[in-house]
Amino acid sequence: MAVPADEVGNVLHLITSKLPYLPGALRQIGEYLLAHPQQAQSMTISQLASACGVAESTVSRFVRELGMDSYHSLRLSLAEATFATRSAGAGREEEFVYEGILRGDEPPAIVGKIERSSRQALAQTAKQVSGDAISRAVDLLHAADAVVFCCMGSSSIAAEEGVMRFTRAGKKCLLYRDQSVQVMLATILTPRDVLIGISDSGKSTAIVDAMRLARQTGATSIGITSAQNSPVAELSDVPLFTSNVTGEGLYGESVTSKWGQLLLIDILYATYAARHFDDTLQHLKETYEAGIRHSRSPENPSPEK
Repeated sequence: MAVPADEVGNVLHLITSKLPYLPGALRQIGEYLLAHPQQAQSMTISQLASACGVAESTVSRFVRELGMDSYHSLRLSLAEATFATRSAGAGREEEFVYEGILRGDEPPAIVGKIERSSRQALAQTAKQVSGDAISRAVDLLHAADAVVFCCMGSSSIAAEEGVMRFTRAGKKCLLYRDQSVQVMLATILTPRDVLIGISDSGKSTAIVDAMRLARQTGATSIGITSAQNSPVAELSDVPLFTSNVTGEGLYGESVTSKWGQLLLIDILYATYAARHFDDTLQHLKETYEAGIRHSRSPENPSPEK
């Protein structure tokens, strides 16, 4: 059967989301299909196997990895995807002030478009999350003396959420908004620290520089990005990938592209908390009580109403 378009956009999106976690031979097939979707839709299974330099059984395994029941289903989905891509390309002269928002769109249409893109970003990120990668990232967080967040722009939303979550779980966390300070901080990390670099494009200069310097100090790093072949992914001991369904607009990243980052931060925290349940529960109680005491301090009167 073909992959439902409303679930993953099209089969090319599905292949892209799974690609970072596929073993070598299966990844070769995925890369070939992404590069040659129109040619592949007319190939027999033998022809595709030959073009990718793999056995026919490996192609069958790739099909099952996508959740399809036959090679014919893959070819049909490729045909649907290339048709959808051509159709979308016909209207690309239209300019956008925000992803998919057209001149004259009314509020109900805007609400629907933003809701769909947000839901798709969450769904696609969730589909491609690797349990093994999450587990390895949590191992690094558990062993770390300090967790340092590096980010810029709207990626700071996820970083601040991470600081709040892991501080309440008992981890020492650091986040500086100034990118120069982030880079300087990376130079004094130790092998017992972990840096979390968050960059949708995976190319943000400050984040890349900080991660490269952290590696030189022996610190480990976790990268959160939508770009699998990016410097952030390559410099990460554990790369975690968000969906790339929205991408960057003409004048900057959309907020909906940040849902995937927030989802990964929540998954990391929840996995850490579940693994260290009793300790986390104790830290949650202590930090909550500290916050209550602070709010009731005479030096912090409630604002006038």
